[in-house]
Amino acid sequence: MQEITIQYESSKTLQLLMDLSKYFDFAIKGHDQSQELEQTINGVTMIPPDETVDLSNLEKIFSSKNLDAKKLRHEAWQRR
Repeated sequence: MQEITIQYESSKTLQLLMDLSKYFDFAIKGHDQSQELEQTINGVTMIPPDETVDLSNLEKIFSSKNLDAKKLRHEAWQRR
């Protein structure tokens, strides 16, 4: 089997290659998606989401509050 090495800077490129690999039947070696999603922000490790988590209880709490994401972001960045 022939191999090729592709160097890229953007994570969007890797996502594109992964999508193309499904259609054109090629493999991406050495790629661990869980490590890619895991990052550290201000010393706190952000763990990738897990689809097995049950969020139905949170949905009940937040759906009745009539929250606006744009307004929440704006208020969160205000200095007090």
